[in-house]
Amino acid sequence: MPGNLNQVQILMATLDPGESEALALALELETLAILSDEAAGRKMARRLGLFPIGVLGTLVKAKQRGLISVVGPLIDRLKSELGFFISKPLRDEILRNAGES
Repeated sequence: MPGNLNQVQILMATLDPGESEALALALELETLAILSDEAAGRKMARRLGLFPIGVLGTLVKAKQRGLISVVGPLIDRLKSELGFFISKPLRDEILRNAGES
């Protein structure tokens, strides 16, 4: 939980509570990157000088570092088990970036 609740309140004018707290905490901890998949949260993160990365980007980086062997089946699970919306063009781009196309 971030200590600067005023910052959280300011961010909540445009973001949901969870993203507001995550961004406020990232600023407090002086981190460079933040996990964010929401367009509004990613935009605000950039405005605050943070580098947002989404779940799909995290999967690609994990494969590049040898932490996972394939990305495709994990994308499929995100869609089927968690209801993530991932368009075909985005899926194709992620698989290309992961060297799976």
